[in-house]
This record gives sequence, C-alpha cells and structure tokens, in this order.
Amino acid sequence: MRIGVDVGGTNTDAVLMQGDEVLASAKRPTTLDVASGMTDVIKAVLDDTQVPVKNIDAVMVGTTQFINAFVERKHLSEVAVMRIALPMTDGIPPLVDWPDDLREAIGNHIYMIKGGCYYTGEEYMPLDEQAVADAAREMVEKGLHSVPITSIFAPVRQDFEDRAAAIIKSVAPDISITLSNQVGSLNLIERENAAIINASLLRLSKYAIDSYRSALTALDIEGRLYVTQNDGTLMNADVAEKHPVMTCSAGPTNSMRGAGFLSGLKEAVVIDIGGTTTDVGFLLQGFPRETIDANDIGGVRTNFSMPDVLSIGLGGGSIVDEASGARVGPRSVGYQILEKARIFGGDTLTATDIAVAAGQCQIGDEAAVSDVSQEVIDASLDAIHKKIETAIDRMKTSAKPVPAILVGGGHILVSHPLKGVAELHRPEYASVANAIGAAIGQVGARIKRIVEYGDSDREQIISQISEQVTRDVIEAGGIPETVKIVEIEEMQMTYLQANAVSLKIRAIGDLAIQD
Repeated sequence: MRIGVDVGGTNTDAVLMQGDEVLASAKRPTTLDVASGMTDVIKAVLDDTQVPVKNIDAVMVGTTQFINAFVERKHLSEVAVMRIALPMTDGIPPLVDWPDDLREAIGNHIYMIKGGCYYTGEEYMPLDEQAVADAAREMVEKGLHSVPITSIFAPVRQDFEDRAAAIIKSVAPDISITLSNQVGSLNLIERENAAIINASLLRLSKYAIDSYRSALTALDIEGRLYVTQNDGTLMNADVAEKHPVMTCSAGPTNSMRGAGFLSGLKEAVVIDIGGTTTDVGFLLQGFPRETIDANDIGGVRTNFSMPDVLSIGLGGGSIVDEASGARVGPRSVGYQILEKARIFGGDTLTATDIAVAAGQCQIGDEAAVSDVSQEVIDASLDAIHKKIETAIDRMKTSAKPVPAILVGGGHILVSHPLKGVAELHRPEYASVANAIGAAIGQVGARIKRIVEYGDSDREQIISQISEQVTRDVIEAGGIPETVKIVEIEEMQMTYLQANAVSLKIRAIGDLAIQD
C-alpha cells in the first residue's frame, strides 16, 4: 500500500491507495512546522481504514513549499554564483536580469572562470583550476555555504562542472554544490538561473524533507519516502533534498495526473479549481503537456521542464463584488475562507457562498446566504463559467470541443456545461486529485543533447540514447518490463552550419514497490 500526500499552502491532503483503488482520503490544515500537519492527515487515513503502518510500502509527497518560498523571497540562502565560460559570455554576467530584491536576498557573489567548449564538445579553453580554488577559499571567508556551477554547453560536456565541483569540495568540504547540467537544459542563462534558484533553496529543502521524514517516524512508517517532480514522476527523498527546483510545478502536475487517473482519460483538458486560483492544462498520453517557452519563476527566466498551465484568479475563496454587477475575483479570502465566508460566519460574499446559495452543494450555514438575490447568483455563476471557458479557449490548440475533467476543492463552482467542452467529467475524489497524482507517480528520466546526424546514423543515435534513458529509469527504481519511451523530440538547429539537432528523449516506468 502507498500514501500520497500534497502539502499545499492552505491544506495538506492525503490518500491511501492499494493498487488502483483509493481506500481513504483526508484534508487537514497545513501547519507552520509542516510535520505535524502531515502527521495528522496521514493518521486520519490510517485510522479511517485501520490499516497497520507496517503495510505502508511508500509515501509520495507533492509540495509547493519551495516555489512559494522563492516567489515570496522567504528562507533563501546566499549563494556564490560560478560561471565557467570566459573569455566568452562576459557581456551578459550572471543575475543581470534578476529583480533587485532577489539579488539582495541571495547576495551578489559572482565568480567568472576561464574554460569551456563549443556545442560539439570541442574545448576552446581549458578550465582555470587555480581560479576555481581561489574562488572556493574566498567563499569560505565570506561564510557562503552554497554554490551553483554553470559551464557553457554543460549538457553536451559535463566535465568542466564536475572538475570545478571536485576542486571546491577539496577546499571547502561542507559547501553544497548544484551543477547546472542536472537541473536545466541547453540555454546558458536560463540553465544558470535554474541552478541558482536550486542553490538558494537547499537549506529550506533540507528542513522540509527532514520534516517529512519526522512525520513518518512519528507514525512508525518505515516505507520509502519519495517526492514528486515537475513532470509528474518521482525522485527519492535524498535526490529531492539536493534538487528542490525540480519540484516547483509539482502541485498542478499532481492534480492533472490525478485527474487523468480518476477519469480514465489520457487526452483531456484539466480544470483544477482551488481556493484562490484555477489552473487549466492539457493531458497528453496521461501526462501534462509541457510548455515550450522559457518559464518565469518569481521574475526569473528558467528553461527546465514544466507543465503548460494557465492560472486565473478564480477559486472557492474568490470575493464576489455585488456592487459591480457580481464580479468574481481575482481578490480572494484564500486560507481565511473558514473565517470570512458568509456560510462560515463571516461577512464576505465568496464564490463558495454563491455555490451554496444556488443549491449546488451543502456546506456551512445555508441560511447565511438566503438573502442573496437570484440576480446576483445568476450573474456570479455566469462570470465564473465565462472565466473558465475563456481559459480553456486560450489553452486549446484547435476549435474542436475537448473532454474536460473538473478537480480541486472548488469544483463545486461549476454547475452547467462549458462552451468548448465535449464532455465534462467530475470524478469521485476530485477534491484530492493532487494527493492521488502524487500516489500514482512513476519513475522517469530524460536526456537532452545536441547531436549531429550523418547520412544514415539517425536511428542508431536515437536507439543509443533511448537505451541510456531506459537504464536511468531502472536505476532510479523502475520495474524494467514497464519502462517505455514516451517522448522523442527533435528540433533542427538551423542557425548552425552542421546538421545539428536538439534531441530530447523521455522514458517512464512503474515504481518497484510491493502493493
């Protein structure tokens, strides 16, 4: 058996699953220390089913803690930014496009080092090892404990970063190191930014993962701990502790994966309605469609894998402005809905109040919204549905109606068919789809390289990289016979003279646990 947990900003959700069956689910408020809230919600599903803790083989956790911390500029560590590329790239130094408050939060400690290679892997300048050692000694003097290392074309040739890391470790054994080739893709600036974000979150990630471990220890659960990453696949807790940036979009990804599992659909639009926002994305082959654009996280451009999701200011806590013709959102009472919504004794009219007044659900004190006029109810519901329909239309790639899946605690806001939707699914356990998405997580791996195709070696190159990514999945804990290639993406690099292609291959497999 396995437990899926989603640690959100307001609630922590949990589900207990055996095979494809959901045995129990629960919601509890997220606590400041994280561990006690996680302990409470796991205990709730165990008590509900009377399942012994010895039967729990694994616990899968999805979290938005790290992305929230970066966006809010909280709990960030100062970092020593090292770029290996001179004499190239000095025209655009690290952090040049970062917001001022973020630069201040992580410090402005930059080290530009000689060394690097071309996209073919041919070296144009050897690594200046003495400069790396000198930089490491200065980091120690400044009291810095985290360094992201980025070298030009590192996904093609990693040895520059590996050698620099070894030198730094020999001088400062206690320093934490992030290698850009492990967290980003080809573009230098975006990959460097991703490495810097990761390095700034390492102290927080250790605290968070230790909190998860403490929760399991308090419950005497000996099952393995996993954390979901941006593409919906799993990494073990030790890897997650070193790569928190890989969890930045785990929240919407888990909801989309859970939606696909609950509905049985592999191709559909997913509408995840929370307390403050609604996330709209597409499932392709059961996984979220990935964005092809650079991603903006807290005002910083990155290029690692993230789902293509549109967020709008609409949720169960959205404030209804009666004076302006029943405008709904984007302002929200958020996590204070249990205090401020009318049905819970407050004085603020929210979207959830409207749903109760319209008879769409039975929550709280229905008498508290009996005075809401039918005109306001109708206008509010029209505004809610129009917002969702507009978001769906913006995310569709054709005018053809598509299946849609409603999930999230705010799914009660939708009461009638949506334009552009062929069929609307509202599955059981929709409100905890995020935790289910974590529980069903698979093991995944990807390889992205720049390759040159000869006259007849394309198939051979693809086959070799496919074999390598398959081995990576198995080494990560995947069951060999379940591993399959789910994506092969080729992009011709027309700005280069050679027949160069950016090749990305991704594979997934079921996690090797006993149910």
